[in-house]
Amino acid sequence: MDPFSTAARAATDRLRTLFEPTPLQLNDHLSSRYGAEVYLKREDLTPVRSYKLRGAFTAMGHAIDEGQRTFVCASAGNHAQGVAYACRHFGARGTIFMPVTTPQQKIDKTRTFGGDSVEIRLTGDYFDQTLAAAQAFAAETGAHFLSPFDDADVIRGQASVGVEILDQLGAPPDLVILPVGGGGLSSGVTRYFREAAPETRFLYVEPQGGASLTAALAAHEPVTLKRVNTFVDGAAVARIGALPFEILGSVPPENVLLAPEDRICITMLEFLNVEGIVLEPAGALSVDVLPGLADRIAGKRVVCVTSGGNFDFERLPEVRERANRFAGLKKYFILRMPQRPGALKEFLSMLGPDDDIARFEYLKKSARNFGSVLIGIETKEADNFAHLTDALDAAGFAYRDITDDEALAEFLI
Repeated sequence: MDPFSTAARAATDRLRTLFEPTPLQLNDHLSSRYGAEVYLKREDLTPVRSYKLRGAFTAMGHAIDEGQRTFVCASAGNHAQGVAYACRHFGARGTIFMPVTTPQQKIDKTRTFGGDSVEIRLTGDYFDQTLAAAQAFAAETGAHFLSPFDDADVIRGQASVGVEILDQLGAPPDLVILPVGGGGLSSGVTRYFREAAPETRFLYVEPQGGASLTAALAAHEPVTLKRVNTFVDGAAVARIGALPFEILGSVPPENVLLAPEDRICITMLEFLNVEGIVLEPAGALSVDVLPGLADRIAGKRVVCVTSGGNFDFERLPEVRERANRFAGLKKYFILRMPQRPGALKEFLSMLGPDDDIARFEYLKKSARNFGSVLIGIETKEADNFAHLTDALDAAGFAYRDITDDEALAEFLI
C-alpha cells in the first residue's frame, strides 16, 4: 500500500484518542428526492463542530514527536478552535491570532476549547494582517506555525475523513462530493481514495465568490483572487494552497462546481427546518449542488461531506434575507413617488394579497414634485412580482429593481 495511505490510516488511528469517527448517515429525505443513496459524512459533529480538528491534531502531534511544544496559528474560526482543542489535549502552548473584527462568540468558543493552554491575540482588521502578525511571531519565538491547509501533516490528518468513509460504508461509494476552500480536506480525501478506491469519482464545490481552485486550474498554478466574497467564511480563500494543488491540479475543470452564496442560504434553511441540522455556509456546499446533479446521481451511492456546523444564529436574519432574494421572493426597488395626494394610496392598491412591504424609506425628503423611495417587498410566489411591475408600468410609476445591484444593495439595503 502506498505510504500516503499508510500515513492516513495511522493518522486516523491516532485520532481515536481524541474522538470517535463522525457518523456517516444515510439521509432518507435526500435519497428519496434524488432516487439515490445519499449519505452525509457529518463533520459538523466533531468535538469542535468541524473537520479542522483532524488536521490540527495530526500536525501538532507530529511536531510534538519532533520535540516542539509551542504553536502559533492565525484564524477567525474553525482552525483556531481545532488548534485550541489540540493544545489542551497535548498540554502544549498555543498562541492564536484572530482579527480584531472576529465575533465575540468565536473568540469565546476558542478560549473555551483551549483553556489555559492558549493565548488569544486580536490583531489586524483584515485576515492578511492577522496572518502576517502570526507568522512574524512564530519566526521571532521559534514556535511552530500551524497552517490551516497548506501543510503535509494537515492534509494527512484531513485524509482521515476518507479512511472513515470507506470503513463505514464497507465498499467504495460511486461519488464523493467535497467542499473546497484552501484545499486541505479535498486534497487529503482525494489522494487517499486514488490509492484505496480509485473507482470512486469526485466532484468539488467552491463558493462562487471564492473559486480559488477554479482559477488555479485555469492558470495551471495557484493564483490569488482579486476579490473574495467572505460570506462562506469557512471556504472563502483567495488562493488555494500549493501542496493541495499538487494533488488537485489534475482535476478536470468540469468536476469543480460553483455554489452561489445566496443559494447556499436556501440549503442551510432547508436543513435547519426539515432535518434539524445546523450547517455553516461552508458545511452546506456539498449538498447545495445536488439539485443540479439529479440525472447524474440517480441510482448511485453518493457521499456528501458536511464540513462544519459552527453557525452564529445572529446571522440567521441575513441567511433568510439572502435565501428569499435568491428564490425571487423578496425584491428591492427605488421608486420615484409623485408628491401629490393619493399617490401612496395608488401604489398600495397595486400590491397583491400575498405581497408585504418589508422596507419603506424616503431617500429624498426635499423633492417638490417627486420623492425617491427605497422599498422592499416580500411575497409568497416569485411570479407575483411580474403582476406588480406590470401595474407600475401601466400607472406610469418610474422604478428601478436594485435587488441584484451589488453596489447599491451594499449601501442601501
